[in-house]
Amino acid sequence: DQSYLGSISIGSPAQQFNVILDTGSADLWVAGSSCSSCSSSTPTFSTSRSSSFQSSTSSAGQQQSLTIRYGSGQVTGSLGADTVQMAGFQVSGQEFVVVDQTSQNLLSGSNAGIMGLGFQAIASSGATPFWEALVNANQLSQPLMAFWLRRLLDDSSATQNSELYGGEFTLGGTNTSLYTGDIQFIDFPSGVQQSFWLLEVQGVSVQGGSVGISTGNAALAAIDTGTTLVGGPSNDVDAIWAAVSGSQALSGQYAGFYAFPCSTNLQVSLSFGGNAWPISPADMNLGAISGNMCLGGIFDLTQGADVGSGNPGWVVGDTFLKNVYTVFRASPASVGFAQLSEAAGGSSGSSPHSAASSSSARS
Repeated sequence: DQSYLGSISIGSPAQQFNVILDTGSADLWVAGSSCSSCSSSTPTFSTSRSSSFQSSTSSAGQQQSLTIRYGSGQVTGSLGADTVQMAGFQVSGQEFVVVDQTSQNLLSGSNAGIMGLGFQAIASSGATPFWEALVNANQLSQPLMAFWLRRLLDDSSATQNSELYGGEFTLGGTNTSLYTGDIQFIDFPSGVQQSFWLLEVQGVSVQGGSVGISTGNAALAAIDTGTTLVGGPSNDVDAIWAAVSGSQALSGQYAGFYAFPCSTNLQVSLSFGGNAWPISPADMNLGAISGNMCLGGIFDLTQGADVGSGNPGWVVGDTFLKNVYTVFRASPASVGFAQLSEAAGGSSGSSPHSAASSSSARS
């Protein structure tokens, strides 16, 4: 459950690639045929094979190069434009980066890059993201993107690095067979600009008890399909793990992470928009790391990733998002959650409940 990939094609004739679908960034990039740090198994885009590819140049006629930084590494390449297609939708002249250098281990398996599904304001390239170009061109029947992320973490038949059916991404609508009840849409907090898909973490409960967390700007969270786990501010993450008996902070290569007794059935919920949404214990337990201690799915974002400045205090990734049907709405800017249907692996135990008890405890 480390990364969730979708298929796109670029160029004329079309070259097909699997890319991470990432609501926590806004640039589209793929490895280029000149990528020196990519492995031999990484699919690469050949600009010379596409008759519609156009290289982007500066006013001085020089090719435009740039670096894009992520919490897990960075890529460097050159800006260009070409026809990009996904799921029957097409954008001509879509700007993207052809990457020739990546951080170690940023790409693996058939993954060739990242499709950023955040807002243009956070695009390092300045390009309009693919999904936003579709909205602007009225190609989508509704200004929606929806995700069901399938859990394979606790599936013994799923092997490491296997690329199995990982869920479903819907452009322009939702799949009603994957959720039950209403979608609870939560508008962006007042005064927040369209950049990341931002919500306020209103409360956290651990083993049924409320945990005191920061409020206001410190509680802003990027709802991020491209992040595997859940990261939060140091004090808040400390408070969460302090509520877990026998937990301990880790150091060295695991700095920012916590371990807890593997025998603990860890029950954690996050609250958004007045509802508390439970996280499956399977997603909170990332497996044994030493003896009877297991690695936890919530980490200290300031230690466990290179997030830089100006980013929200929380990044709510797949550890949480596997437990809900998530809908990103462009207008009005909002994120919606719904309970997963049985067909999507949901159960009555995963339904949301009123967060009144936990929200009233915040101070």
